[in-house]
Amino acid sequence: MRAIFIGILAALFFSVTFVLNHSMELEGGSWIWSASLRFIFMLPMLVMIVGCQNNLRPVFLHIKKQPLPWLIWSTVGFGLFYAPLTFATIYGPGWLVAATFQITIIAGSLLVPFLNKREKQRQAIPKQGVFISLLILAGIFVMQYEHASSVPVVAVILCIVPLLVSAFAYPLGNRKMMQFVNGELNTFQRMLGMTIASMPFWILLSLCGLASHGLPETSQMLQTFIVAISSGIIATVLFFYATELVQSDNQRLAGVEATQSGEVIFALAGEWLFLHMPLPSLLSVLGILMVITGMILHSILTAWDNKKKMLLKKK
Repeated sequence: MRAIFIGILAALFFSVTFVLNHSMELEGGSWIWSASLRFIFMLPMLVMIVGCQNNLRPVFLHIKKQPLPWLIWSTVGFGLFYAPLTFATIYGPGWLVAATFQITIIAGSLLVPFLNKREKQRQAIPKQGVFISLLILAGIFVMQYEHASSVPVVAVILCIVPLLVSAFAYPLGNRKMMQFVNGELNTFQRMLGMTIASMPFWILLSLCGLASHGLPETSQMLQTFIVAISSGIIATVLFFYATELVQSDNQRLAGVEATQSGEVIFALAGEWLFLHMPLPSLLSVLGILMVITGMILHSILTAWDNKKKMLLKKK
């Protein structure tokens, strides 16, 4: 129960991203600064965390040894993940962005054959997984259909397409980096390395923001700083801690992973309380429930698959 509570708390801090990104958009802040400042602010924080553990040197040596893979996959995993995600907030409320982004679960499954080419047994996607993916997609379709009834079709496209890019870039970049690092760095070292290696992307994006919108307002800088601390540091620490508490129990681990569906609910509540956004219609609520149910079922299925693999290994 403790791990579940911590997982829910992590989802709460993760949801701050969607609420504040939408808040900055409503205030007229550029999505470019909302995206780039988060990682610029995260860099010194991660340096401090890893530095306090005396683990900085291995990170710099690893990047120096093979800079190109670090640059490519960090840009994909962080840059092409977060920039489109932030851009999508121009055309949709935070709760809708949070819910639609859950398509990353499906993207992660579809990428398995390409990321694990040597492990032929894992290339086939189980029928249950297809059903769950269809349920999540149906929920997203229901919400976006409702959204499309109140905005131009172009706005819906400009909300969905960036989120599709983001949903695939996130698992692709992160899994590629995990394979590349191969256990030589811990999670925070890898996060620091990816933040450093993605800096050229964020600096270039910042220059574009400077040329097109000028310097960010103080309010936007403050809000992106909160996002960097809340989602980039606190939520990550809480979620990793929760998974470590139950790492030996697949069923409880699945429960912790399923708590991340709470991001949608927290984002919805946050926008209603702090931004005075209207509540979604019953049809959109149905779509939200379908996405959350799909996420929970996906976690349960993952737990069952892991349990079967462990039993087969014992035999």
